[in-house]
Amino acid sequence: MNKAVSPGAAIRGEEHWTNKGDVRLFLWNKYAGDKPGTAGTVLFVHGSSMASQPTFDLQVPGRPDSSVMDWFAARGYDTWCVDMEGYGRSTKDRDNNAPIAYGAEDCAAAGAYIRKLRGNPPLLVYGISSGALRAALFAQQNPEMVGRLALDAMVWTGEGAPTLAERKKKLAEFQAVNRRPIDKPFVYSIFNRDHPGTAEDRVIEAFADAILALDDSVPTGTYVDMCSRLPVVDPEKITMPAMIMRGQWDGIAGFDDLIEFFKRLPNAGKQFTVMPGISHASFQQKNYLMVYHILLSFFSQPEPAYRG
Repeated sequence: MNKAVSPGAAIRGEEHWTNKGDVRLFLWNKYAGDKPGTAGTVLFVHGSSMASQPTFDLQVPGRPDSSVMDWFAARGYDTWCVDMEGYGRSTKDRDNNAPIAYGAEDCAAAGAYIRKLRGNPPLLVYGISSGALRAALFAQQNPEMVGRLALDAMVWTGEGAPTLAERKKKLAEFQAVNRRPIDKPFVYSIFNRDHPGTAEDRVIEAFADAILALDDSVPTGTYVDMCSRLPVVDPEKITMPAMIMRGQWDGIAGFDDLIEFFKRLPNAGKQFTVMPGISHASFQQKNYLMVYHILLSFFSQPEPAYRG
């Protein structure tokens, strides 16, 4: 834990806003104590079907540390998340379906704001599902901004991904509109499609309530990209240390597909971890604390003293 943070220090939450052209982007920042911690600056990037705060700052009574932002803040990290265009509190009224490329631009705008505010620290970036693709493309395009990159529930070409195979059956439907409706049964389907039982019902219920309080529909762009335009990221251009995180039963993150992606990452500081008992939405699973520790270990790893 960062020595600047006292045990039990209150966690502060602050809203911030930045612009991407005429798009207003909402950012949420949490840290412990009177000033942001110095252990590292973390940017969390959300997925296709929910905004950032429900994913990374979920509060569930009786479930300690449901908020990954709180957990990292208590360990001295300056934690951030951002609503992509079309989600949550960010701009939703432009005539587009917010594809992955737009999400990478949103990450760049958020990252530039955070770094300017905090003195240009290297960002520790975590993205999940299509958020992993947004984060990876952002890192590929802006390597000077990213110190470490964690990609959870990632997909590269889509090979060996049964969830995407099912989703492709509705591709024409997704291509016809900019937004798709979401409701509580849809949120439950995220947890039941791969391996039922990996998450508690009360957590899914709280997650669904938090998502639907902000959005009753979400953009179709990431679904269209993941069903028809993969690959959208070139692993050979991701130059910083990177970690691939794959849930044991994840129906999107094909194992062999990710191994091939991993082989092509050029930085020797790369890692690949399989998370037992996890399906897709890692931070909402029964094994969430294991996921936190995996991520903390990667983000806090010392740089090598010798590189050869």
